[in-house]
Amino acid sequence: MKGILIVGSLNMDFVVRVEHLPQRGQTVPGAEFKTLPGGKGANQACAVGRLSRDQTVRMVGCVGADASGEQLRASLRAANVDVAFVRTVTAAATGVALITVEQSGQNQIVVAAGANECLQPAEVIAAIDAAAASHLLLQLESPLETVAAAARHARACGRQVILDPAPARPLDAALLADVDILTPNESEALALLGLTGSDISLDEAPNIARALLAPGPRRVILKLGEKGVWLADETCSRHFAAPRVDAVDVTAAGDCFNGALAAALAEGQTLTEAIHFATTAATLAVTKPGAQDSIPTRPEVEAMLQARSAQSVEVENA
Repeated sequence: MKGILIVGSLNMDFVVRVEHLPQRGQTVPGAEFKTLPGGKGANQACAVGRLSRDQTVRMVGCVGADASGEQLRASLRAANVDVAFVRTVTAAATGVALITVEQSGQNQIVVAAGANECLQPAEVIAAIDAAAASHLLLQLESPLETVAAAARHARACGRQVILDPAPARPLDAALLADVDILTPNESEALALLGLTGSDISLDEAPNIARALLAPGPRRVILKLGEKGVWLADETCSRHFAAPRVDAVDVTAAGDCFNGALAAALAEGQTLTEAIHFATTAATLAVTKPGAQDSIPTRPEVEAMLQARSAQSVEVENA
């Protein structure tokens, strides 16, 4: 098998930049406003398409019969993504996301699912069978029964299942048992464990990651933002640092990580190599505004990896 299948959402993002994020009941002045292609599924597909060397990349999802749907398809095609499995529905408009980004790069996002709610288990199962891809990427902006059916069928067919549990919500152990790699960020990890909060320290990360293994995923990659990621499985518990950069916009950084991770694994990189590759790609993504517009190219990621390697050699020889 060769290729990567992404099942998930396609949204049009309405993005406004502000000096600081508003508090409840507060109105703040906005600055630059843009309409950009997004959706967690489409973002991950775009990342795989841009960063893969020779993989076939296919997107499965739904859009409305409107201009936004056509724009989202065009954006994916431009990133070398096959959109034959993206269905147009007339019952709903294309999904949208309202995104507010402050000067620090942090954001607030509200999603109206629209056509994404029309994605059915049967069509996803059919796509998995037809694509015969080695890796399946999932998120939680599609109906949960569809996500669960996709994970279950892919796992039964011997595919590698990577789940980004976003937006945050509790999940059944049955779904998590069909996951090979679970990739929550800090708030998502805490939500999965029934905890509140949005920040996990490096001291807390090993215990949180191990706790997330209990329901059944084979590996957990805990995304910690500028603190890097923490990998945990039955035999390993390890931190991977992220390069230091000035963040402009963190929108889609996690999606970029997942897409890059799948691209690297599908071409035969080791898990360690794939995590370094994905961490570097996500770091580059936060230095640019937007979702799909921020995703780097393969040469950009490889250049930063080479620079990091050279710096490590210099430190060792100092």
